[in-house]
Amino acid sequence: MKTLSSVIVVAAVLLSALPAPAQRQRASPHETVSAKIDDGNISITYGRPYSKKPNSNPPVMRTIWGSLVPWGKPWRMGADEATTIVTDASLVIGGQTIPAGTNVLYFVPEETGPSHLVFSSHINKWGIPVDTSKDIAKVEVKKDTLDTPVDQFTIAISSNPSGGGTLKWSWEKTQYSVDFKLQK
Repeated sequence: MKTLSSVIVVAAVLLSALPAPAQRQRASPHETVSAKIDDGNISITYGRPYSKKPNSNPPVMRTIWGSLVPWGKPWRMGADEATTIVTDASLVIGGQTIPAGTNVLYFVPEETGPSHLVFSSHINKWGIPVDTSKDIAKVEVKKDTLDTPVDQFTIAISSNPSGGGTLKWSWEKTQYSVDFKLQK
């Protein structure tokens, strides 16, 4: 019995030491996407919400852009914890340098005019509310319409034949993207 009590105390201490995001219950599945680009490694960890409203029966499809994700407002790029990007090399993106290490990504979509991907140093936080006080870079992104809708929010990292890579994120019938290079 004494051993069981010790195990419970140790578990409670360890859980209380976890950052706040790890203690909240997730609403969506999570994924980490990784790529080796040139001589650098990049990974992004994010929540992958669905277009279907959670727990709706029969399924209720949500309007994503302009509704669930409002125009002109910072969005955490996923669900639950803030979306994080980890790089072992500095990135040059939109003419700005993002230092190697861990940063948070969030997105400001616009119905008309340019949308922006934002890098923030405000890590280990839940995704909402988005804290804009520690932004380190804000870059304009490209918007495209997809032929086939994407039911679950998806982020991808791909390499470019000419060097560097592209970050893409898709949901519903919209895809956003931005090219980057590794700082030499």
